[in-house]
Formats: sequence, C-alpha cells, structure tokens
Amino acid sequence: MFGFLRRWRTLAMVAIFAAVAAAIPMLSSHDHAAIAATSARTNRAAFHDAMRRLWEDHIVWTRMFIVSAVADLPDLSQATDRLLANQDGIGSAIAPFYGEAAGEQLTGLLRDHILGAAALLAAAKSGDEAAVEAASTAWYANGDDIAAFLNAANPRAWPLDEMRAMMRGHLDLTLQEAVARLEGRYADDVAAYDRIHDQILHMADMLSDGIIAQLPSSFAP
Repeated sequence: MFGFLRRWRTLAMVAIFAAVAAAIPMLSSHDHAAIAATSARTNRAAFHDAMRRLWEDHIVWTRMFIVSAVADLPDLSQATDRLLANQDGIGSAIAPFYGEAAGEQLTGLLRDHILGAAALLAAAKSGDEAAVEAASTAWYANGDDIAAFLNAANPRAWPLDEMRAMMRGHLDLTLQEAVARLEGRYADDVAAYDRIHDQILHMADMLSDGIIAQLPSSFAP
C-alpha cells in the first residue's frame, strides 16, 4: 500500500507543507452564500441545498489539492487556501444552530482532518512504516472525533455508530482516490471520485435533515 507514496518528490512535500502552514482562512463568495442560507428561519430546501454545496466543495477542493500536489502544479497554494476556507464555511454553517463555539470546534476538527492527511503522506515519504501506521491511526481517530462531535450535537438524528461508519467511509474513499491518482490509475481515480460524490451527498443530506428535525422552529415551511 505504501510503496507508491515513496515516489513523492521532496519538492512536492515541501510545497504541501508550505501551502498548509501559510494558508490564510478566507471564505469565498460561494461559502458566504451557503452560510447565509443558514440564517434564522431559512427555507428548508435552501438549507438542504446549501449544505450540499458546502460538502461538494469539500470533495472538489480535496481533489484539486490531490491533483495539484501529485503533479507539482503551481496552483497548489491556492487550492490549499480554498480547501481550508471550506472548513471554515462548514463550521460557520452549523453555528446558527449550535453556537459559535461549536462551529469553531468543528472547523478545528476538519482542519486537523486535512493536516492529518498531509502528515500521513510525509510519514510515507520518509519510508518509516511505523510512522505511517501512527499517522494513519491518528487520521482515522480524527474521523472518529468528528463523528463523536456530531453525535453529541444531535444524538437522535446522528447515532454514533452511523456517524463513525460515515466518516470512515469518507476517509477510505478519499484514500482510494489519492492512491489511484499517485499510481497513475486514472480510470480508478475517476471511479473513486464518483463514489465519493455519491457518499458526500448522502452525508450532507443526513446532516441537514438531522438539524431540521431537531430544530424545526428555526426553519420556514
């Protein structure tokens, strides 16, 4: 599994960490539009669509990051900035319902999700399989932390086992996408992204439906 990762060039890894470390969180106009749809008494359909948009942006800009990093493209820094800004957008989208602190906590967990992926790649580049295993364990543990956060916010709509399975499925598919891209298996890469897209829409709907069911008075008919 890890042989392909050792082919990462030093320049690519330096670029990844420089981009992640230097990224300045800035919400795009699309994120602002999505967050605006979560204001008080928003229309349920608008909220549903806004949640989908945020999570579709999550997988789109994760993919852009993977493509740029693998090919050492000059837009890596911009792709990283946009990906990190999306985590702010998702956190801000839940703040009207669960509070600013909860929004910031989710943003932090999602940023750790991205930084954890970079740490896994760095460990693999070093050729230290023990470090690879540790980084992989930490990445999946972060996924479990995100699941636990969601469950605590809305235990009836978001059972812990379902949230864990959902997050682990997302990580598994993202890893498949990255591996296929790195190994030049482009048909498999595209197929993995299609599966990610299907899964993330299900995830977004689970989140929006859960919030609407838990807090119906926050939404217009």
